[in-house]
Amino acid sequence: MAIALTLSIGLGSAALLLGAAFLALEIQYRRRPGNDLELTPGEWKREVLSPEKHQLVGILEFRNLTDTLEIMLPEVWAEVSLLSDTSTENIHCLARVIPMHPDAPARDDGYWFAYIVKVGKKTQIKVSIDISGDNLDRLKAAWVRVNYITYGPGGRIPRVLNAVVPLKYPEAPENPRWREVEGGKVLPIKTHLLSNTDNTVDVVKRYVTPHAKPGDIVTIGETPVAIMQGRWRNPTEIKPGYVAKRVCYFFMPTSSLATACGLQALVDIVGPVRVFLAFVGGAIAKVFGKPGAFYQLAGEQARLIDDVTGTLPPYDRFIILGPSSPDEVVKKIKQETGLSAAIVDANDLRAVKILAADRDLSTPFIEEALRSNPAGNADEQTPVVLIRPNSSK
Repeated sequence: MAIALTLSIGLGSAALLLGAAFLALEIQYRRRPGNDLELTPGEWKREVLSPEKHQLVGILEFRNLTDTLEIMLPEVWAEVSLLSDTSTENIHCLARVIPMHPDAPARDDGYWFAYIVKVGKKTQIKVSIDISGDNLDRLKAAWVRVNYITYGPGGRIPRVLNAVVPLKYPEAPENPRWREVEGGKVLPIKTHLLSNTDNTVDVVKRYVTPHAKPGDIVTIGETPVAIMQGRWRNPTEIKPGYVAKRVCYFFMPTSSLATACGLQALVDIVGPVRVFLAFVGGAIAKVFGKPGAFYQLAGEQARLIDDVTGTLPPYDRFIILGPSSPDEVVKKIKQETGLSAAIVDANDLRAVKILAADRDLSTPFIEEALRSNPAGNADEQTPVVLIRPNSSK
């Protein structure tokens, strides 16, 4: 009996030790960065070689963000889709990826050789795109997808860097069409197709300042700000987990959280525990006649996520997150342009939500001025609305 008891205690202790060892190993694994190799959107330049031949060149940078791991790049290649006002049937593209490693020259035959990005190091690539054909002046943007394989402790992981490069910039109209609203007037401002190669301050300087006067208010949609911050994700790169796959069925079909990928985008931001607890709390609140509690409990991003089809091409294929640090965005606009600004979420249902605004602004006035959604929800490409209160000189 004593031997059996001793054996039982020994087996139990061994099981506890094995369990503790497994848990420690799992915790260590989850804290590891894996194949943490970042590719920046880079800087792009367009050169018009002739009316029928243009060249687009981007310099992008790989950054090894790990402290102790080397990450390999066995494959890198690029694909391009052109967006235009007319057919692109007779337009041809040739995309090439040229390594610009500091310690290894590119091959003459264009072959991408496997390269190691060492710990804490960087390397660059040049993406060269030859565009030839008719009506090249009608091209609006090039959607460039740089595909690359990371190979390291995390295994062989395919990744994609999406960059939307504008090719057409609208001119400022000589006689802009202001619209009268309660207490002032508004001017929807057309821009080029914004992307993660842009920033809000430059956009305001380029398109707004030619029309602005002291006292005017710049308002920018939350989705365009998020796009410029690179906060858009391809659903193919999202892996829905247990919570997202099950909870998404309880949202209205029109909700951006009604798909597993859309809800997983929120889970990736705030964590599965918070999403699940918000779901439970929201369900209980709804029983007592208080709808909308989920969005309060899950956080601001829950209301701001736009699932696929939620915006204009090519972003209709992506999940757009809410913008990051909107207060800092409006603060920077004021510092660099002198114009008061607000980041807003408006729709055709006359609902207006202000995410961030300068302290000196009247939020009720902004909400009323944008009630008719002058920016539009279709393909107007007017992400900025300038508001001029009647008191402006």
